[in-house]
Formats: sequence, C-alpha cells, structure tokens
Amino acid sequence: MGLPKMTDKKEVYLKKRKQAVHMLADVGMAVLLPLLMAYSLIGEAVHEWMGIFMFLLFILHHVLNFSWYRNLFRGHYSASRILRTIADLFLIPVMLALPVSGIMMSRHIFSGLGGSLSFARTVHLFASYWGFVLMSLHMGLHWRMAVGMAGNLCGRKKMGRTGILLLRIVFLFIALYGVYAFVRRQIGSYMFLQNQFVFFDFWEPRIFFFIDYLAVMCLFAVCGYYIVGGAALLEKRRKRT
Repeated sequence: MGLPKMTDKKEVYLKKRKQAVHMLADVGMAVLLPLLMAYSLIGEAVHEWMGIFMFLLFILHHVLNFSWYRNLFRGHYSASRILRTIADLFLIPVMLALPVSGIMMSRHIFSGLGGSLSFARTVHLFASYWGFVLMSLHMGLHWRMAVGMAGNLCGRKKMGRTGILLLRIVFLFIALYGVYAFVRRQIGSYMFLQNQFVFFDFWEPRIFFFIDYLAVMCLFAVCGYYIVGGAALLEKRRKRT
C-alpha cells in the first residue's frame, strides 16, 4: 500500500522540477529579450553570446513543450487556442532566422562563417523586431498558464480581487506608456523595413532605453492577455446562446 504513495510523491516532485526549469527558461528569455535589442549599447561580442544563450533557451522551451507538437492536430480548437497556435507558428520561423542570420553576420564567435552580409543584416533586423513583438505577445497569450504554474511552484493562494485590480491598472498604465515608446523608438518602421538602420543614442542613459523597451513588451503582453480573455469570453457566450 505504501508504494503507490511513494510513486505519487516522485511524480509530483518530477512535475514540479520540470515546471521550475520551464519557468527559469521563460524568465531567462524575458530578461534577455530587451538586452538583445540593445546590441550596440552592450557590445557586439556580448550580443552574440546572449543570442546563443537565447536560442538554447528557446530550444529548451520547445523540448519542455513537446506535447504541444504532439497534440497540434488533436482536440478541440477554441478561439483562444487558435490565436495562441497562430502566434506560436509565426514565432518559430522568426526565431530560427535569428541565429542563422546572426552567424552570417558574426564578427566574433562565428567570424569566417559569413555569407551575404547585406541579406543577413536585413533578415536579422526584420526577425529581431518581429521576434521582439511576437515573443511579447506570446507572454500575454500564455500569461494565465504561466501564473498558474508559478502558483503551483510557490504554493501560494490566488490574489484577491483588489490585488488583481491594482495589478491590472499598473500594467495598463505601463502599456499606455508602451504605445508612446513604440512610436518614439520607431519600432514599427524597423518591423516593416521602412528604416533599415537602427538609431541608438549613445549619450542617452541606458536605463531609459530599457524602460522604453520593457514598456513595449508590456504593451504587447497586455494585448495578448486581453485578446485571449476576450476570445474565451465570446466563446462562452456563444455556447450559452
């Protein structure tokens, strides 16, 4: 009778350990994302090492989420699941284009393995800014899952309504500033290659750059969060009618 209990404990331990690794990988990518966007401010060599680490975390993320591939053609596709799947499928080729174009452009770690520098530079610029936006959107689309996983790991109870409301107000204010930062930093022009030369103000304190890019991350994460929430709400109403 004691063996099943031990097995259950082991399964719970392994599940929590996997969730912990998953959370660390996701947090690592979230931290690296704005740092990678500041490549000229942090130095090219540092940028290349961070890019390698980001790609390794991306691979780890997908290994830990292998069930997503296994279940891709299984089960019911709700509106929220369709949105998440579309965003994820767009993100994968973008994230694969980054290391390939980065290696072609490399002046430090992979110097000597380059190809067409002009083509690689255009691809890297395009993929960098689309990757930045899609990864931020991805965070929002999967935010409820991430919060649930964090709650399981920490063993904490859910926040009260007042706490949730205050948190939403804070994130909404940051997202509103993110709209301004998106325009100020000309991110849209880089996404659509209207401007192929990224401007960096080397006299500006680095903290202002990171504040702006974190706000833009928050903007798209909030958009993703409310898009999924809205889709789920509409689907519930449709089922009731």
